[in-house]
Amino acid sequence: MGTTSIPLDPPRFDAALAARIDEWRSGDCDPHDITKLDALVAAARAGEQAALTELHDAFSGSLDFGTAGLRGRMAPGPRRLNTAVVRRAAFALAYTVKAESKTTVIGYDARHRSQDFAIESARVLAAAGWQPMLLPGPLPTPVLAFAIRHLRADLGIMVTASHNPPADNGYKVYLADGRQIIEPMDALIAAAIADAPPARTIPVADDWRTLDGSVLEAYLESASHVTSRDTPRHLTVVHTALHGVATDVFSAAMGRAGFAAPIEVVEQSEPDPNFPTVAFPNPEEPGALDLLNAHAHVHQADIAIAHDPDADRCAAAVATADGWRMLTGDEVGALLGWWLIERPGAPSSQGTFAASLVSGTQLARIAESSGITFATTLTGFKWISRVRDLAYGYEEALGYCVDPAHVADKDGITAGLLLCELAATARAQGADLLGVLDRLARQFGVESTRQVSIRLAGVEQAHTIVDRLTTAPPVEIGGLIITRVIDLATGFDDLPPTPGLVWELDAGAQNNLRARVIIRPSGTEPKVKAYLLVRDSPREDLPAAREGVEQTMSTLLTAVSTLLAEPPLGPLGG
Repeated sequence: MGTTSIPLDPPRFDAALAARIDEWRSGDCDPHDITKLDALVAAARAGEQAALTELHDAFSGSLDFGTAGLRGRMAPGPRRLNTAVVRRAAFALAYTVKAESKTTVIGYDARHRSQDFAIESARVLAAAGWQPMLLPGPLPTPVLAFAIRHLRADLGIMVTASHNPPADNGYKVYLADGRQIIEPMDALIAAAIADAPPARTIPVADDWRTLDGSVLEAYLESASHVTSRDTPRHLTVVHTALHGVATDVFSAAMGRAGFAAPIEVVEQSEPDPNFPTVAFPNPEEPGALDLLNAHAHVHQADIAIAHDPDADRCAAAVATADGWRMLTGDEVGALLGWWLIERPGAPSSQGTFAASLVSGTQLARIAESSGITFATTLTGFKWISRVRDLAYGYEEALGYCVDPAHVADKDGITAGLLLCELAATARAQGADLLGVLDRLARQFGVESTRQVSIRLAGVEQAHTIVDRLTTAPPVEIGGLIITRVIDLATGFDDLPPTPGLVWELDAGAQNNLRARVIIRPSGTEPKVKAYLLVRDSPREDLPAAREGVEQTMSTLLTAVSTLLAEPPLGPLGG
């Protein structure tokens, strides 16, 4: 029996929309945004459908203040990121965060309007009695996280959208401990933003100051100490900043640590908010590291390092018989954890290692074999950084915290330094990082992790997909029976509730294999993500173990990709 689709009425420029626009316009404080809004309104009234659709979406609610603070497309309206939204957010912070000295340090990357939003935040906080300090230029997010503790500030703000598309920007908030905010502070700030007065009426003042270069110098000095002084340094490194702010800082950090300066991918070395050479400035996106890999091949590099635009994440690529390939976040996470234990001068007491729920499981076995406590957290460094006595933490999305005493957040600069130290040591011993991974596989088992990421039109669709799979879960995936279902929304192993599902799978006759699928909506982008894991028990025959694991992973990848794109939502472009 067929079904009939009922077409939705197209959006109209009605009185309700006009009223919302007029109210916003009367309270806006940015002439540039007002001019853009007026042009959109004129186009919509003239019947331009794209302008009308944009207005309906931009004025359909407010930009959520959540996991990463604020993040969204820059345009007029309460559901976009703009000067008015930033001014109201800064006002909310000024009267929500309790502090004695009322000092705040503000950083920003090289995206469009990042510096403007940073200055606007400083002006609002200054008028509210705070003492704002701006970093001296576009700098990596980990420098801001370091500066909060170094300067003993009560509040930190970083204007960045990390690896989002060029049209986006964001607003991350840290407290005096140098960690990103968590519940209930995020909800209190969100409520204060909702109650904030119109942006035009919020007082501003220019009683703020720009810091000199001493904060960056202190960060670089601290970063250089993540490596040991008596390890090899001979290494050829090719590096890309993906048009972000990492080039100078990473090169300086490498020099401080005793390495030769990395060879830069010149086409991507200077900050450029348009990210002209990549479709998405995210090392995980297909094609993003093509130029890096090509340069690494030409220069016969030992390792290739990539940072995302705000340099809080780090990717690495290595040469294989089939060309250069990027290591997965889980591979790097295991390598760094193992090296922190095994390297010369490593302390006998290591504290606690941690990884997010969606990350691989090899680090847990590495920690256990050395008598180190291991903790599993929810996704995000706001959770990883709060693990008690944290010595090292990572998540599969290329985020690594190797020096939590100084930077309680993911830090791509120090992670890159430590990875180069390991690569140089392996090179001096006639090996490479692939050889180290083989060693770990023999000792702890072969493990393969992959991610299926479906980009959607809106954040709501991601939650719809997860809800569909919660209410009507499949019995099997790719021939593997689901033996256990965990609804993360109800909490799991003392973890706070969060949207998502965990499926544990039976590999059948291959009973030495274990498989797992985790599905969750992205916390920062309109995506639904599935995290796939297949592992085998330790054994000497690595080729056979890897073949079995990868065959199972291939089956899972196909099945999960199909599952996420099933109706009722219809085909969802990747």
